[in-house]
Amino acid sequence: MSKQFDVIVIGGGPGGYIAAIRAAQLGFQVACIDEWKNRKGGAAPGGTCTNVGCIPSKALLQSSEHFEHANHHFAEHGISATNVKMDVAKMVARKDAVVKQNNDGILYLFKKNKVAFFHGRGSFVKAVDGGYEIKVSGAADEILMAGQVIIATGSNARALPGADFDEENILSNDGALRLGTVPKKLGLIGSGVIGLEMGSVWRRLGAEVTVLEALPTFLGAVDEQIAREAKKAFDKQGLKIELGVKVGEIKSGKKGVSVAWTNSKGEAQTLDVDKLIVSIGRVPNTTGLNVEGVGLQLDERGAIVVDADCRTNLPGVWAVGDVVRGPMLAHKAEEEGVAVAERIAGQHGHVNFNTIPWVIYTSPEIAWVGRTEQQLKADGVSYKAGTFPFLANGRARALGDTTGMVKFLADAATDEILGVHIVGPMASELISEAVVAMEFRASAEDIARICHAHPSLSEATKEAALAVDKRTLNF
Repeated sequence: MSKQFDVIVIGGGPGGYIAAIRAAQLGFQVACIDEWKNRKGGAAPGGTCTNVGCIPSKALLQSSEHFEHANHHFAEHGISATNVKMDVAKMVARKDAVVKQNNDGILYLFKKNKVAFFHGRGSFVKAVDGGYEIKVSGAADEILMAGQVIIATGSNARALPGADFDEENILSNDGALRLGTVPKKLGLIGSGVIGLEMGSVWRRLGAEVTVLEALPTFLGAVDEQIAREAKKAFDKQGLKIELGVKVGEIKSGKKGVSVAWTNSKGEAQTLDVDKLIVSIGRVPNTTGLNVEGVGLQLDERGAIVVDADCRTNLPGVWAVGDVVRGPMLAHKAEEEGVAVAERIAGQHGHVNFNTIPWVIYTSPEIAWVGRTEQQLKADGVSYKAGTFPFLANGRARALGDTTGMVKFLADAATDEILGVHIVGPMASELISEAVVAMEFRASAEDIARICHAHPSLSEATKEAALAVDKRTLNF
């Protein structure tokens, strides 16, 4: 006998659990299925983001940043700290505790919102009158039925051909977050978000880090001026970044990993490291869904095909987050999850892909929203640019962190903000003002006319907006 629901959500990551909660708020009987387990075998909802992505990486970044400050920056504040040591096991244990707090928080939210949670793998059985049968494969198999199904199964790390993840020597984001000791030499293939963040963590703790990037440019998705500024900072910190490389054979053994590679000049090289992190992107996760059993359509990348409203080719079946088109970002998944729940309820869910912010949580942080200068040039858009350095910001000076800048791009005719790009302290927080402004189609002049608290880092945002009209006040 199947258990009846209005909506079944498969996947309890950011897109899934948020969709389930919003659907329940709208009056539906909702079930959410998720198979993540903690080390004791218990339920660990939250998906990649909570378990092996956003949350644990930020915990390690924070710990390693404290260590870096104690060793290299306390003295300038008059604080003497000698013989500072890092207990890696304790750092990792704190990270695990932060993850568990988030897991438990989601379970609490399910209970609060009367969402039925099922711990196991969800898969389609068949279409039936009025909806679909979904099997939960867990401690005890169960059959659920609902008229509406939301798929939010996320993504998996992409492995390099010929170098499968063993999570001992060749690491995905999962293994990189579980290292028990600081490797003397750490290699990274790929200079994306995960690679740079994990490289930053272990570099701060003493590892010699080398990044091998196939593309000839650094952070190709980032505004070129911002990327150049970031690379200067990373070079100064000691991250060795090699661009335009071709990776060859990778050998893993008891002594570590050996990577054969060719540099941009065509010269053969070898990189010998204790651990190798492979960060070359992620692939949609549809494993075990039984998509073929119900005829759910996938594209050539293996992603579930959806329309602009996240509808699949099957009536009553929706998909959100990393498993569909668009950027693989937790907050994008959340917005799609809310929008789908509201569409099921007959409302008009809204997701504006043009105002989704991006953040890289390195030091300095990098954040942006909207189009880059190179994109505007390629699109033939006439624009104005304004920049303001944190070097001229009083709060940044007081913090002792004046690296980077804020950059505004605005339409040359209308002054509408087309993109905002930040590299520097707390960029992840500062970008939200730009997101709000762009969502309401504000002009650079609008931001330039708004009073910002003094002293604050946000004054750099105001000054960059002023710079669009070439009238900065403090630079």
